[in-house]
Amino acid sequence: MTTIFLRYLDVCLVFATAPFVLAAGLPVMGYVIGASAWLLTRVAVAAMQARSLRSRDPRTRAGLQVGTMMARVWIVALAVVLARYAGGKDDGIMAATLVLAAFTVYFVLNIVTRGGQLQGRPSTS
Repeated sequence: MTTIFLRYLDVCLVFATAPFVLAAGLPVMGYVIGASAWLLTRVAVAAMQARSLRSRDPRTRAGLQVGTMMARVWIVALAVVLARYAGGKDDGIMAATLVLAAFTVYFVLNIVTRGGQLQGRPSTS
């Protein structure tokens, strides 16, 4: 149970932030756009990682992982720009802050829980 919670702590952070954004009167549009982009890319990354782990071809595996990583960066960056121009400067800052916080949690916990190893590969030590 704890492992699953840690694996999705970034998603929990995104959802747990919503009441504070509303209560503090922070830019809701920026939050919604940033949260939507993060959750969309989080689901897509999980699906593509599962698909790449099923592949036996190393080139296909690497291509899926690199392509997913690049697409995620573009989608999140475009979401921040969209929030900036659809809502305003504060909305863009809100979207960027939310995505940066979620990414930081995701990245650190990914390193800690996997111990630097790719999921599905046995440790050599």
